[in-house]
Amino acid sequence: MGQADVVSPGQSRLRGGGVFGNERLTAANGVLLLLLLAALGVTIVRIRPLIDVHLFLGLLLLGPVLLKVVSTGYRFAHYYAGTPSYRERGAPALALRLLGPFVVLSTLAVFATGVVLLIEGPGASGTLRTLHKLSFFVWIAFTSLHVLGHLPDLPRALLRRHGEHYEYNPLAAGGIGRVLTLTGAIVAGALLATLLVPHFAGWSHFEAFHHHHTTELRT
Repeated sequence: MGQADVVSPGQSRLRGGGVFGNERLTAANGVLLLLLLAALGVTIVRIRPLIDVHLFLGLLLLGPVLLKVVSTGYRFAHYYAGTPSYRERGAPALALRLLGPFVVLSTLAVFATGVVLLIEGPGASGTLRTLHKLSFFVWIAFTSLHVLGHLPDLPRALLRRHGEHYEYNPLAAGGIGRVLTLTGAIVAGALLATLLVPHFAGWSHFEAFHHHHTTELRT
């Protein structure tokens, strides 16, 4: 190995990991997405009083969602390009590979319609709002199957096995790089949400009006 090939421990923790690092990044981001989606689910149940939180979380999710698409696409690109380590590791089960395009397309649909709805405001909510709701149900169905399919592999992907036990090793190859990447995805989503906060007002007033009107009809 030449001098140019020598990788310091610091460089390894920042850029190392290879195929297993890619798996750990995808798995860790998947856990983050599940937590954010659970919070988003709460806002859907109480959409009118929590519309601002719903909008902020939806935009915040864009960072981790984009990272998920990129990290998964990176693995498939290397696999089909014939990179030895990725070919040796193999591809996910055929059913999960067939499910992948539907997850990606429904993801694009639900977030694209959501962002357009936010920008256009309640005045353009007719057909577009219906499409957003329908795409969400399609997305959640495909995503749930995707999560269930990968759930058994989650401990192995996230943790390092020692005997019969799994443990987390933050200093594993590429560990610092993965933390920085995940943090960057969250920060990017949060910055986008913050920039678009002025567009929340129209929807806040719209939902507050309908909430007040509905309450009056019930009393």
